[in-house]
Amino acid sequence: MKKTQSLLRYSISFVLTAVFLYLAFHGVKLSALWDSLVNVSWTWIALLAVVTILSHLARAWRWQYLLYPLKEKISLRNAFSAVMIGYMVNNILPRVGEVVRPYVLGNLEGVSKSAALGTVVIERILDMITFFMILLVILFVKSSSFGKLFPSFVSFEPLFLFVIVVLFALLVILFFKAETFFSVLKRITVILPERFRQKIDAQFSLFASGFSIANHPGKFFMILVTSFLIWGLYTLVMYIPFGAYHIMETHALGLGSATILMVVSTVAFIFPTPSGLGTYHSFTSYALVHLFGIDPLTALSYSVLTHESGFIVTTIIGLYYFLRDQVRVAEVVREEV
Repeated sequence: MKKTQSLLRYSISFVLTAVFLYLAFHGVKLSALWDSLVNVSWTWIALLAVVTILSHLARAWRWQYLLYPLKEKISLRNAFSAVMIGYMVNNILPRVGEVVRPYVLGNLEGVSKSAALGTVVIERILDMITFFMILLVILFVKSSSFGKLFPSFVSFEPLFLFVIVVLFALLVILFFKAETFFSVLKRITVILPERFRQKIDAQFSLFASGFSIANHPGKFFMILVTSFLIWGLYTLVMYIPFGAYHIMETHALGLGSATILMVVSTVAFIFPTPSGLGTYHSFTSYALVHLFGIDPLTALSYSVLTHESGFIVTTIIGLYYFLRDQVRVAEVVREEV
């Protein structure tokens, strides 16, 4: 049954990747795309790589605060190692890296892997809260931009805003009231056989302990600061290549435009494709062409540059830590299962 589910999941991922890659590259001359890429200055590529690494380092820094209830002093080096290994795995197997990351940290720091997984879920909740905050600001300030992408958006804008606010509120409640949520789940497990219920309840207890950062308000400020730092660096990743293609000068693109692109590209990563392969290229190119009037070739070249530079950086650094910390592939696969 598990093998069938895994096969189905990876088949869906493969189909989505193929479809969106076709949509992104259809009708584009690869030779012209290559010429556009090789003419980009290495200075911009190097700067892009540095900012990408800093964004992952900021994520590891925030993770230290989320892990505080499990262990007061988590090494930044070990947290960064786990983050990069997780991203490297995600580049191949979508979503699997989220399970691998707490496994690696558990081995390096001796903390509960189930509890560490709970902090990864908290991290995703914080990401969504921050993302929704940024999205709400953009919708109020730049709603016309989304109208260009989706002509019918204006009709549904009030409903869309309402849904975003409701989701934002639910995520905040989940962050602060996770113990109540897990206690409800435990009550539901009473319908299960005793031997299964005991194991599941034990895992719930460990998993819930990863949410206990809500009981440490002294850490909230730095969690908030690092959350916005992460998304600010993500915006810079979209902004820096404007100079590489001189689009900023010719089309007056700035940080506001980069923020909109960051939002669009984030939506692309929701799809279960390896590291947003295909979806990122398709969504980002579409936004550049239809929002900012960039020609399709330059838009696709920009998408390839920003995606592949991040892909290569995370793969190389992740592989280094994977070998350096002697992570075993068989154990990683077993942990994923």
